[in-house]
Amino acid sequence: MAKRLPTILPDLSFEESLEITKIHSISGILNNESLISKRPFRNPHHTITEAALLGGGRIPKPGEVSLAHLGVLFLDELLEFNRNTLEVLRNPIEDRKINISRVGINISYPCNFMLIGSMNPCPCGYYGSKNRECTCTVQQRNMYRAKLSGPMIDRFDIQVKVPSIDYDDINNNHIETSTNIKARVDKARKLQQKRYEKYSIFSNSELTPKLIEKYCILDKKTKEFLSSYFEKMKLTSRAYFKILKVARTIADLNNEEEIKMEYVLESLQYRGLDKL
Repeated sequence: MAKRLPTILPDLSFEESLEITKIHSISGILNNESLISKRPFRNPHHTITEAALLGGGRIPKPGEVSLAHLGVLFLDELLEFNRNTLEVLRNPIEDRKINISRVGINISYPCNFMLIGSMNPCPCGYYGSKNRECTCTVQQRNMYRAKLSGPMIDRFDIQVKVPSIDYDDINNNHIETSTNIKARVDKARKLQQKRYEKYSIFSNSELTPKLIEKYCILDKKTKEFLSSYFEKMKLTSRAYFKILKVARTIADLNNEEEIKMEYVLESLQYRGLDKL
């Protein structure tokens, strides 16, 4: 699923292609391509070091976060990564750039990537499964999940549980193609580009708290419900803003300017780890 994501993302503009090509050229991995036209997909192993992830060396070269610029950084088996390695991602995710300092040199590389992580619910992998029984203790499950800190969980806009697939589902030929999904994504992106053209931003993910207040307006009933949910779940302000951004995006995908209650409810369903 993660590998298919670049196929439904909006096409690169010429400026974006040029920016990605420069980064890959500096890294020496251009592979004789004159201009990269597809969004990057980076899938580093869980043994990766902080320097390889962020960038470094005597003459600092871009790391995986920059090689994934304007594309996807996929961390498979998220909880197998060293906790410190995951924690260093917090600032690049927020700042969308990485500063690397060495003796006599300071270099800044862009790293505006989409982070995707996958993880098992427990060490054995079967907690919550309808097909097999989990063999882990409550303590083992809690220790396993504790590898991912609250601030890192907060930085994931969407958190969903993916259940096991039945045989009939695997052999179901009625699957929507990337082409059809991408058409909806492109339409929503064009709406966002037009809406935010005077702010020099292109998508809902780039909204500041001030712009969220302007473009994520809720009716009284929805606002009261979200306020009650916020207090009950003890959410952070970051989680609150992400809920509104996702609800705004759901409305855009439905070609609606108004953020309805149902869109907020759907957005809340995508915050599964908050409930833990």
